[in-house]
Amino acid sequence: MKVGILRCMQTEDFCPGTTDFRMIQQKQGAFHGVNEDIEIIGFINCGGCPGKKAVLRARELVKRGADTIAFASCIQKGTPIGYPCPFGKKMRELIVQDLGDSIRILDYTH
Repeated sequence: MKVGILRCMQTEDFCPGTTDFRMIQQKQGAFHGVNEDIEIIGFINCGGCPGKKAVLRARELVKRGADTIAFASCIQKGTPIGYPCPFGKKMRELIVQDLGDSIRILDYTH
């Protein structure tokens, strides 16, 4: 698996992504049950609210080799502050529409 992670721009001010990386390394959370090696292609923010740049950024991750796009838990679950992104579902929808079914989408990391 070659994964590109999209994260919340506002959350990156205080979250370095440590838990996201640990979940990949230990194959836990959304990565539980992945039997293949996992390579991180990139870790980038959504571009800020309302997430209009997320499609372009996901597309770029795929151009650079990602076969999986994972939304960091800060977007879909609101981890660690308990405030999910109000634009997360729309971002996901637009990314799936743009990239098609050949790219795996993970709704969270941990």
